[in-house]
Amino acid sequence: MAKLVFGMNQSLDGYVDHMRFAPSPTLFRHFIKEAQGQAGSIYGRRMYEIMSYWDDDHAEWDADHHAFAAAWRNQLKWVVSRSLQAVGPNARLVEGDLEGAIREIKAGRDGEIEVAGPDLARSLTELNLIDEYRIYLHPVVLGRGTPYFAGPRPPLRLVTNDRIGEDVIRLTYVPA
Repeated sequence: MAKLVFGMNQSLDGYVDHMRFAPSPTLFRHFIKEAQGQAGSIYGRRMYEIMSYWDDDHAEWDADHHAFAAAWRNQLKWVVSRSLQAVGPNARLVEGDLEGAIREIKAGRDGEIEVAGPDLARSLTELNLIDEYRIYLHPVVLGRGTPYFAGPRPPLRLVTNDRIGEDVIRLTYVPA
């Protein structure tokens, strides 16, 4: 059975915003390895639309960007949406019974499946379906934005922490 993991970059004050701070080259290479090893990813509509950027090559990309794009393209993706009619390559639309669909995805795969986006993570947290939370804590204060936890923070237990690069700490929690 697969393990659902919700992990995102977060500011010191609890916000996620891919436009206001970005991973260092070291952290980006960490994310490439993560994506290469994942059994798939589950996206909400908004996060899927952001990530679909990786479907097309861009002239300004370096080798790391190409490596991440290749890992993302090879990965099976499930997209939870009530409004999308179709999704791109290697992606499947999840409609209807969210809990049943996610339980079926978890039961049918081994390894880690990434949960992408705080709104989707809130819904899956409420259904007790997320097995692990990874906060990549950056020394940045945003003051506002989208919080990592879109709803009440579930009771969590810290299982590990590690430093990635010069200034990011990854905090790994499981439901308590």
